[in-house]
Amino acid sequence: MKLDRVEQDLARQKFLIFREDPFDASLGTHRINRLSAIYKKTVYSACLAGDLRAVFYVEGNTVVSVGIGNHAIYG
Repeated sequence: MKLDRVEQDLARQKFLIFREDPFDASLGTHRINRLSAIYKKTVYSACLAGDLRAVFYVEGNTVVSVGIGNHAIYG
């Protein structure tokens, strides 16, 4: 997935927010039911820019990345 310059800048800004709080309201973080069933953990998606998503789950105080990509990452 190729991001234009504006999307890259937005993604960088949002990733800084994500690092501090992956559940910040500006990220629109929500549960992904299909992946939660597959991983047998609650899996979330946060919007970083346009169609760019960070998909992750939480173990204790650690955020574990499932991947970063567009909606196809849910697949």
